[in-house]
Amino acid sequence: MLSIRYASIKISLIMLLLSPVAWTQNALVFQTDFGLEEPAVSQMKGVAFNVSSDLKMFDITHEIPRFNIWEAAYRLNQAADYWPKGTVFVNVVDPGVGTQRKSVVLETKSGHFFVSPDNGSLTLVADKLGIQAVREINEKVNRLKGSERSHTFHGRDVYAYTGARLASEVINFSQVGDLLDPVILRLEYAKPQLQKNKITGNIPILDTHYGNVWTNISVELFDQLEVMTGDFVWIKILIADEELFSQKVKFASSFGQVELGEPVIYVNDILNIGIALNQGDMAKTYNISAGSSTTIEIWK
Repeated sequence: MLSIRYASIKISLIMLLLSPVAWTQNALVFQTDFGLEEPAVSQMKGVAFNVSSDLKMFDITHEIPRFNIWEAAYRLNQAADYWPKGTVFVNVVDPGVGTQRKSVVLETKSGHFFVSPDNGSLTLVADKLGIQAVREINEKVNRLKGSERSHTFHGRDVYAYTGARLASEVINFSQVGDLLDPVILRLEYAKPQLQKNKITGNIPILDTHYGNVWTNISVELFDQLEVMTGDFVWIKILIADEELFSQKVKFASSFGQVELGEPVIYVNDILNIGIALNQGDMAKTYNISAGSSTTIEIWK
C-alpha cells in the first residue's frame, strides 16, 4: 500500500514538472553599450534575478559603440525574430538618460516585447515585426525600490526591473503603464532600390569582428539582377562623393570560392548582401565605415 502511495506521488511530481503551468517564465534578453569591464551588466542581471530566480537571461551584445542608437537598432533587429514569442528584450543604449525621452515597452505583432528608451533604437524591429501596442513605463510602480534618487542608470533601475517583472509574469503588459499611440520615434534610413538594372543601397553596419561589409540589400532584391553563383558583378562603394571601392566581384556561396585576399559578394546570415575579402578585412583595407552616407551600387 505504501509503495503504491509513493508511486502515485512520483507520477504527480513528474506531471507537475511536465505541465506547461510550471514553465511560465519567458526569456529575458539584454543589449547595451556598457561593455563588460565594469559591473553595470551584472547589476542589471542581479536586479532581474531578485525579481525571479527562475528567469532565463541571455545577451545579444554589450559592445554596441557608445551612444550609437543606429547600431543598437540594427543589432536588436538582427537577433529578435530568432527568439520565441513572449521573449522580453531589454535594450539600453540611452544617451538621453534622465531627459524627457520616454521609457516604453513595445509589443510587436509577432508577440515579442522590447523594454527600451524611445529614442529611435526600436525603429527596425517596429518596421520588421510590426507595432501591436506601446506603453509608457509607470516608474511609480515599475522601478527598483530605493533607486528613486538615481537618474542616470535607468537600465538597471527601470528597464531591467520592468523587463524581469514582465518576463516572469509578475506583471502583464497592461500593468506596464499607460497605453500610448502605436508609434515610436524613428530613425531615417535609405531603403534600397533597383533602377535601370542597378541596385543602390546603404552600408548600415559592419561585421566588425571580420571586417566584412554588410548592405541593406535583400537577397530578393539582388535576385532581380538575375545573377548566378559564379557570375561577376560591378560593385562601387562611396562615402558622400568619395569612391572607396570600384571593382568587378565574384558572387559566391562561400568565402572559399575565391582566392585568399580576393573580394567576394555573398548572402550573409540575415539574408542580405555582404562583401568580404577571403580571410581579409574588407572594411579596413578600403577604409569603409558604416553609416547613412555610405552607399553601394551593384550592377552587371
